[in-house]
Amino acid sequence: MNEKNSVGIVKSKIFKCKNSLKLDCGVMLNEYELAYETYGKLNTKCDNAVLVCHALSGNHHLAGRYSSSDKYPGWWDSLIGPNKPLDTNKFFVIGVNNLGGGHGSTGPKSINPKTKKPWGSKFPIVTIQDWTSSQNELISYLGISKLSGVLGGSLGGMQAIQWSIQYPEKIKNAIVIAAAPNLTAQNIAFNEVARQAIVTDTSFNKGDYYKLGVTPKTGLRIARMLGHITYLSDDVMGQKFGRKTKNTNYQYNLNTEFEIESYLNYQGDKFAKDFDANTYIRMTKALDYFDPTNGNKKKLSAVFKKIKSSFLIISFTSDWRFSPKRSKEIVKALLDNNISVSYAEIIATSGHDAFLMSDGRYHDILGSYFKKMLGAK
Repeated sequence: MNEKNSVGIVKSKIFKCKNSLKLDCGVMLNEYELAYETYGKLNTKCDNAVLVCHALSGNHHLAGRYSSSDKYPGWWDSLIGPNKPLDTNKFFVIGVNNLGGGHGSTGPKSINPKTKKPWGSKFPIVTIQDWTSSQNELISYLGISKLSGVLGGSLGGMQAIQWSIQYPEKIKNAIVIAAAPNLTAQNIAFNEVARQAIVTDTSFNKGDYYKLGVTPKTGLRIARMLGHITYLSDDVMGQKFGRKTKNTNYQYNLNTEFEIESYLNYQGDKFAKDFDANTYIRMTKALDYFDPTNGNKKKLSAVFKKIKSSFLIISFTSDWRFSPKRSKEIVKALLDNNISVSYAEIIATSGHDAFLMSDGRYHDILGSYFKKMLGAK
């Protein structure tokens, strides 16, 4: 492997936390594990660390490869590495798999220490606040008292917001991309349809499918197909697929006819092989529950009153799931409190998935902000 500006071959690590964590749902976890990766070096002042929070289907593997034979690098490899916008020659970058995340961190697939069997349906519902609480334990373990920044897109951006609220003394900058202060009713509805596709799969077995040696693949693939439709814009689907068909003439049967159908089926099949259904349900629930205003009982500007970090907020014109309007709600609440905030609305056709793309303007804005963070120390 000889990729330009790559972090190279990387290894995952496991943080074993012995401190108990009381979850928002009331359940007490006496101990838990978090899978994480780091890139770059922590400087002597321990003030160059950036925590990157993943989105719904992401994990801690942000950049590089586990071996030279790996087909794909980490999911944000275009952004993170030597001389890339988030420059690992200058920053110590941390990626962590969220509690319940299913990629090495304690979750539904893990062994319940009390029963010596997989948690399955008994694994508690977790929230974004639970995630930031557990992430804070990892940050302390790594010897970091204050993060230079917390960065995230979509669900990851919500975690960056929560960090700034929950730990105002421990974060200097929050970089919130393609996110929102809470979900709209439409977004909650999409998540519920996805969950129903999974729980009504005959293999789901109320979440205890591990012992049967099966997985609810049918439900999970439908959930992913639905999600993909919402992540893309109508324009980009039209550009990529339009009404293109697999065959010259219609076959007039129930088989796949259109290329967009083939694409969605491929994405669904791929996801169902790699992702855990119980984890997917809990991730979407965490999205639904996130609401710093507590159901509008408080104004967002009032919730932001104690924030001390500076912000960069980025949205994308074609993102209809987390529209620029929602980002501007965050910007307004920050400005109401005279909190330093920079805002960019990127012209893009890729929809919500634009935050994962290597758009030059987008990366230039991020790179400039990261350089500003270095100068502010």
